[in-house]
Amino acid sequence: MTSTTSSTILERSAFVTRKALESGALLPIRTNQTTLEERGLRFSVRWVSSLALKDQARVATVSRRNPDFNPFLPPEPDLTVDALGDAHLLVLNKFPVIDHHLLIVTRAWEAQSAPLTLADFTALAAVVGPHGGLGFYNGGTEAGASQPHKHLQWVPHLQDDGSPPRLDAPGGLAAGLPASLPGKPIANPALPWRHAFVALDTAAWPQPDQAGVMLQQAFAAAWQATDLPPQREPMAPYNLLVTRDWLLLVPRRCEKWRHVSVNSLAYAGSLFARTPQQIEELREAGPLAVLSAVGLPA
Repeated sequence: MTSTTSSTILERSAFVTRKALESGALLPIRTNQTTLEERGLRFSVRWVSSLALKDQARVATVSRRNPDFNPFLPPEPDLTVDALGDAHLLVLNKFPVIDHHLLIVTRAWEAQSAPLTLADFTALAAVVGPHGGLGFYNGGTEAGASQPHKHLQWVPHLQDDGSPPRLDAPGGLAAGLPASLPGKPIANPALPWRHAFVALDTAAWPQPDQAGVMLQQAFAAAWQATDLPPQREPMAPYNLLVTRDWLLLVPRRCEKWRHVSVNSLAYAGSLFARTPQQIEELREAGPLAVLSAVGLPA
C-alpha cells in the first residue's frame, strides 16, 4: 500500500466507503438530532431511534470493551483507506455517525494511554492541513476511548450546514476569546472546567512536518498550562481537539455523566444519548454541568 497524498484523502475515503457499504464492512449508525443551548453555547445531541434496532445493536457493540480484541492490528482491509506515512494507516470508522469519519491508527501496537509522538501529530496535520475539519484524540478510557490501540480521529464537519467545525464559531467553546499569540495557552473564563486553548499558526499547515512540530509544541504548552503531571505512560486522561485555528486540551476525571459517555466531540458541541430519557436529563442538567462533572475544576 502506497502512502496517500493529501489531495486524494477524501476521494480515496469516498471510494472505500462505497465499497465497504457494498461488502457490509461499514455499518453506519443513523441518528436523530436536537439542539441544546446554554449561555450562548450550542450543543447538538444525537440519538438512535427506538425503532432502529440494528443501529441500537451497533451502538452496543461499540460500547463493549474486549481487551483481547484489537480491530486495528491489522484493521479490516475493506475499511482501510490508505497509508499515512510510515507509522500510520487511515481507516474508516466501522460504525460512523458522521460521514467520512476517519481513524489515524498506528501500524504497530501503541497504547491509547501512551504519550502522543511527533509522528502522531504529523499524521494528524497531514489530514487537518489540507482538509480542515476537526481532529481529536480520546486519551484513555476515562476520556471516552473505546479501543486500547492508539488512534487519533478526524471528521470533516459537525455543523448542520455542513461547514467545518470552528471552535471559535458562534456557539463554540472558543467564541469570544481575545486574540492570542500562536502557541500561547489561554482559557475561556466562561467555562467552569479546566482547559487550555492554544492559537495555531495557520501558515504552518501547508507543510505537515512543520505543522506536526507546531501541534506538538502547542500540546506541550497546553499540558503545562492545565497543571497536569509530567507526560509519561500512562498519561493522565484528557481530550484533545484540533482545528486549523485552535488546539484545545481538556483534562478528564471520569468517562460518564450518569449513563452518558462523554468524549472529545462533546467539546466540539456534539453529545450522544442512548435514550429519550437521557436527552431530557441532559436538557435538565445543562451541557455545561455535564462537562464540568466529567472534567477537573477550573
